[in-house]
Amino acid sequence: MNKSLPKETKPYWLDSVELPTFPSLNDDLTCDVAIIGGGISGIMTAYLLMESGIKVALLEADTLLSGTTGHTTAKLTAQHGLFYDELIQHFGIEKAKQYYDSNQQAIEFVKTIVKKYQIKCDLTEEAATIYTQDTQNVTKLEKEMEAYTKLQIPGRLTETTPLPFHIKQAIIMDKQYQFHPLKFLKVIVEKLKESNCLIYEKTVASKVEMGNQPKVLLKNGKAVVCDYVVSCSHFPFHDEGFYFARMYPERSYVVAALTNTDFPGGMYINAEQPTRSIRYTPYKEGKLVLFSGEHHKTGQGVDTYKHYENLQQFAENTFGVQSIIYRWSAQDYSTLDKVPYVGYVTNSNRNILVATGFRKWGMTNSISAAHLLADLIMNRDNLYVDLYTPSRFQTDPSVKRFLQTNIDVAKQLIGGKLEKLSKTVEDLNNNEGAVIDWNGQRAGGYKDGKGKLFVVDSTCTHMGCELEWNSGERTWDCPCHGSRFSIKGEVVEGPAETPLKLLNQ
Repeated sequence: MNKSLPKETKPYWLDSVELPTFPSLNDDLTCDVAIIGGGISGIMTAYLLMESGIKVALLEADTLLSGTTGHTTAKLTAQHGLFYDELIQHFGIEKAKQYYDSNQQAIEFVKTIVKKYQIKCDLTEEAATIYTQDTQNVTKLEKEMEAYTKLQIPGRLTETTPLPFHIKQAIIMDKQYQFHPLKFLKVIVEKLKESNCLIYEKTVASKVEMGNQPKVLLKNGKAVVCDYVVSCSHFPFHDEGFYFARMYPERSYVVAALTNTDFPGGMYINAEQPTRSIRYTPYKEGKLVLFSGEHHKTGQGVDTYKHYENLQQFAENTFGVQSIIYRWSAQDYSTLDKVPYVGYVTNSNRNILVATGFRKWGMTNSISAAHLLADLIMNRDNLYVDLYTPSRFQTDPSVKRFLQTNIDVAKQLIGGKLEKLSKTVEDLNNNEGAVIDWNGQRAGGYKDGKGKLFVVDSTCTHMGCELEWNSGERTWDCPCHGSRFSIKGEVVEGPAETPLKLLNQ
């Protein structure tokens, strides 16, 4: 068996499902609602609107489910780390309870849809557990249990788990779920096709032009005229609400392995840093165990490949590794107060809606968001409008985190400009990338396995921050707002829309 890390990154979810393909939109179009983003939030919003007879166009810049949804760990749980005690402090008991209820209702909705269409998506009931091996965190778990009690969340403390290592304490939320997200969503996409939903891939929306009706302008010069625009892209493509200053991007990593010790079931995450999250998924005749964590701000931190190695070592130390089958990473945005932004992009504009900032818990948050978006468009009441409204501003912690986030952005912006350039093209080995001196200017250089050189302008086209090399994914990443670019300069992930200039072509 091969215990080494796979050479290429590829999520198990995307590798195990064949999804339908769709054409690009090359003509002008008119519809009721244009949804930008073909991940779980966009697809589920389209599904809910189509059920109400709304004419929907779903526009995806790449291919459906190729973004964060295809790179998730796919836990369907309302247990989002040690969060409810913090929620009560910042939002109060009523809204903290709403957060739990909305996520729990999302789980029930998935169960209903799975039963309705008889979807085989490996949906299993699992206990969700936060554990600690550090005595200092025991008090935090006890406070979280007090929050569970206040919010009437079924939960319990324990000093033992089925995990093959010792813990100090754990808090358990029973009757949570896990599933294969793409097996589930493939069926939803098929239902959209049957309902004549207009689905387009490789269709890039660049901005919205306001008028009597919003007009989504596409990169290819075409336009979609509609009554409502819904931004379900990872980062809002229409940033009227200054979201770049109100969210911060983080990357996290997954190693999927066949293990020597049988996985006991359940979903686990630790309370300390670095994060260690564990779950399994059925794989052939056995179980594929997903070890994830190692989150850090995009474009910052140690050599990114090291994060995979750390998870590999954790897997070996805990369950023992027969073979590592997959490795992949994901990028998520967090809001200032850790609660997603879902609703009208601004209070003054009721034709453009947004869903973003799911903070690594997108499976339930996305489905809750889809219901809220559909209700707003259909002018139906929804209990969670105020909780998720993008226009909210919680004085504590938003002021502190706003300052921290944007001071860090300024630091990265200035630091990148002052960085001393120590490498040249001649210093690069094959399969190596680095910031280099290119004719006296800062540039990004990469040599592929055959020695072919790619040199790009290393200044992010979003707001001018200097990019850093991501060795784990072989991309150029922005440490300010999370944009990512390929070795050839193509945009891999926004908010940037314009590619980097290739300097040696």
